[in-house]
Amino acid sequence: MDSILRVEKLTKAFGGVVALAGISLNVERGLMTMLIGPNGSGKTTLVNCITGFYHQDEGKIWFDGKEITGWTPHKVYGLGLVRTFQMPQPFPKLTVLENLLTAYGGNPGESFLRAPLRGAWLNQEEKATEMAFRTLRLLDLDHLWNAPASNLSGGQMKLVEAGRAIMSGAKMILMDEPAAGINPKLAQEVFFHLKEMKEKMGVTFFIIEHRLELILQYVDYAYAMARGAIVSEGKPKEVLDDPVVVESYLGG
Repeated sequence: MDSILRVEKLTKAFGGVVALAGISLNVERGLMTMLIGPNGSGKTTLVNCITGFYHQDEGKIWFDGKEITGWTPHKVYGLGLVRTFQMPQPFPKLTVLENLLTAYGGNPGESFLRAPLRGAWLNQEEKATEMAFRTLRLLDLDHLWNAPASNLSGGQMKLVEAGRAIMSGAKMILMDEPAAGINPKLAQEVFFHLKEMKEKMGVTFFIIEHRLELILQYVDYAYAMARGAIVSEGKPKEVLDDPVVVESYLGG
């Protein structure tokens, strides 16, 4: 297995409440992996620890061959491990294109000293714009490039966030319930476009999702959590049919 993300024996407690009880998992490069579990099972705490928003009590984390245990969110982001949130947060007054361009890193035109030297950054600006339009076409948002982000639907906003992650140089995107708050048809479109990003751009996805009927056909591998522990993993259908998952997550 070519793991892009590896978590080993991660633990996290809040006072007397154990949120993570020795979590270990591997996310394979280039796949779309799903994480399911009932509310309170520890899914968001796990993602917060992986991305540096929380510091785990014990355990280690590796991403793309480097140990990132204890790294800050900014440093994790800079390595290409990018998360999105359940509630999209685009810049509402900027256009869709401008929202993507804000995530493009290392542009010399942003340097106070080099900004007056037009020749030093114009070519890079053109490359960034070309990359943004390629990404928008892949997400079927290119016809909205000049629209304010505030005009977008909830599903389109979530795709803009995925597009910004690509523009930042993301190797892996962690998404927290991308189907939340949008109707089933739009949710299917979101997952279709995420799959396109995976296949055409080689991006790895790790997705927390509750609406299993919508995402199941798009994911390659699944983990299930309950009470702070991984209780099942494998092919998505096999995980959903696992009696332990049925009992702890589906309430059977």
